[in-house]
Amino acid sequence: MAECEMQWGMAQKASIIDMNSNESESLGDVKIRRGRVGSVCLYEVTESELEELERGSPSEIYLNFALLCLSTGLSFLVTVLTTKIESDRLFSVFVAVTLVSLLSSLILFFIWFRIRKPIKSLISRIKNRVPPDIEESEEEEWKN
Repeated sequence: MAECEMQWGMAQKASIIDMNSNESESLGDVKIRRGRVGSVCLYEVTESELEELERGSPSEIYLNFALLCLSTGLSFLVTVLTTKIESDRLFSVFVAVTLVSLLSSLILFFIWFRIRKPIKSLISRIKNRVPPDIEESEEEEWKN
């Protein structure tokens, strides 16, 4: 918290600097270098949207388990194809694990693919809050 307040204090001091200059200015121990930017888009985000972005998509857990099942299934498949297993019972277990893992990975990939869009739609909704670019003539009016 103290770090945040310190940064806010620096930002307040930095705001005193002439924003139209491209030169480096110095405020005590803090040296501020600024390059002018033509325009900046600021996106307002609610706390619930921020929490949803932080949590990530709930579909990511499906992707993680799909990758786990895929790697397990491929490992067992390589083992079944490359080694001679003497016991029929052990061979049956390896084949069953292979089939269940590969089938599970396909199902989980399909579920992930179907429900992976909520984060994209949230970001799109946030971006759509900012109106389209202002025409150059309107920008000149703002400068004057």
